[in-house]
Amino acid sequence: MFTGIVEERGEIVAREDLDQAARFSIRGPLVTSDAAYGDSIAVNGVCLTVVEHADGIFTVDVMAETLRRSSLADLSPGAPVNLERAMAADGRFGGHIVQGHVDGVGTIASISPTPNWTVVRIGLPADLERYVVEKGSITLDGTSLTVSAVGAGDDGPWLEVSLIPTTLAETTLGLAEVGSPVNLEVDVIAKYVERLTGAGTSRQEKGE
Repeated sequence: MFTGIVEERGEIVAREDLDQAARFSIRGPLVTSDAAYGDSIAVNGVCLTVVEHADGIFTVDVMAETLRRSSLADLSPGAPVNLERAMAADGRFGGHIVQGHVDGVGTIASISPTPNWTVVRIGLPADLERYVVEKGSITLDGTSLTVSAVGAGDDGPWLEVSLIPTTLAETTLGLAEVGSPVNLEVDVIAKYVERLTGAGTSRQEKGE
């Protein structure tokens, strides 16, 4: 499990395309400082397993399903990535519950700087709209953020987040441009609530 508090901005140093998979080597001196084989590290919000590590670089294998459901398929050497180690049991819970399981990919629709923060609007896949609420939590490329606004337009539903200078400086969101893809993970609690209430309604309808 993760919290969405990005520990460092790493970099893709190598990519090897395999049969229905890809192997990435990623530079991340901080997250590899205590890494071991089999550890979990979130890369742009995707939970991946360390298969090799040395000299501040770790290697992960990414299967076709993950490539299809996330923006990792678009990454090439030189690309910056957000990195976070799995949460330690005695650590502070600074963000929210983040599983590292991407629900979909959004697209940055607009970036509006102000003197003290930047408002970013992201086009939201229609099937995720029901899980996103104003003042709720959302994970964007592995970064835990608060939804500042939601809405819908001719191009479909959208959400907005307001980014402080620290977030812009320490994560890949500060380098993103209009049109950039963003990995989205909605609040897992919303999905469980939907599942439970839906199952309850179904049993009642059946007279169980």
